[in-house]
Amino acid sequence: MPAISMFCGSVVYMYFMDNRQHQRPHIHVRYQEDEVVVSIPEGEVLDGHIPDSRMKLL
Repeated sequence: MPAISMFCGSVVYMYFMDNRQHQRPHIHVRYQEDEVVVSIPEGEVLDGHIPDSRMKLL
């Protein structure tokens, strides 16, 4: 899993050729036990959830 950024306990991942489930460009963000998938550049949540305070930082 290639981590492209780590900040305030959140880790941002981008996978190569990860287009089976989500057809748009996106990143995966993990915070503790939670994970969210966010489209780029729009920032729309495609799947999952992390605390609101972490989403504001993202």
